[in-house]
Amino acid sequence: LMLVSGRAFMRLTRLSLLLPIALMHASSAAAQQRPIDTQDPETIGVGNVLVQAGVSYARDEVFPLSGLTGNLWKLPVIGFAVGLSPIADLQLTGGPYNRLAITNRSDAPLASVVTATGETTHAVEDLAIGAKIRLVPETAERPSVAFRFSVRLPNAKHPSGLGQDTTDFSASLLTGKTVGSLRAVANLGFTIMSEPLDAAKQNDVITYGLSLARPVTSDIDLVGDINGRWSTGHGVAPIGTESRGIVTIGVRYTRGAVRLDAAGFVGLTSIDPTLGVKAGWTYVFKAFSLP
Repeated sequence: LMLVSGRAFMRLTRLSLLLPIALMHASSAAAQQRPIDTQDPETIGVGNVLVQAGVSYARDEVFPLSGLTGNLWKLPVIGFAVGLSPIADLQLTGGPYNRLAITNRSDAPLASVVTATGETTHAVEDLAIGAKIRLVPETAERPSVAFRFSVRLPNAKHPSGLGQDTTDFSASLLTGKTVGSLRAVANLGFTIMSEPLDAAKQNDVITYGLSLARPVTSDIDLVGDINGRWSTGHGVAPIGTESRGIVTIGVRYTRGAVRLDAAGFVGLTSIDPTLGVKAGWTYVFKAFSLP
């Protein structure tokens, strides 16, 4: 909470009041992701392929490098996961079109390189490639544990005002445990973030996530999480590597191999969106078998 501004704290308080109520009435959601960002340590299974896509809308998103503030649409964010073995998944996420309706421009280090002169700008979503490896299976006495790493590539560029144009590396430990019908998952790790204004420097930030999930019916789960990063360095974090955090509360509806989801979210810091909504779709199918 030390990272939360006064205005963000009020938004968080209003949204978080809904979570205990939901969890009172809300099964295990092992290996299921959307609409939350905290990664479950369970894998999708050898030979399975998970395909997901979703749209999101965020109000008052701030881009400190370019000085732009506005309402951001992501249309859509697409993800793939492939079960390479019983304990390992390959993961890929990205998106073709992010559109910002600009509501404010302020002085910033890279404001002069932004080519958008009108009321909107757009870019692609940065591509992220990673893998998840389950190290310890869950039992009645202990949680499951996994290791995940990923690389974010610099697909969105500075002239759009939306891109960092840097490459980041992330690694984290994931743990999850089902107690009764409640699924709890925690993530803790770090990201090595290149400084956008000085390629010779980096800022290492701590990443975190905590999620809860419970069913309402056999088809519907209620979920919530807090997910973000914390810049631990002394003084003000380099621009583009600041602390960020999001609280999400949502619902998932599963029918066979298809799952639909919807959620609302609020930001924890002054540069996070004031609020937002998202919705998506996930499909899992058997693609191959190992000999």
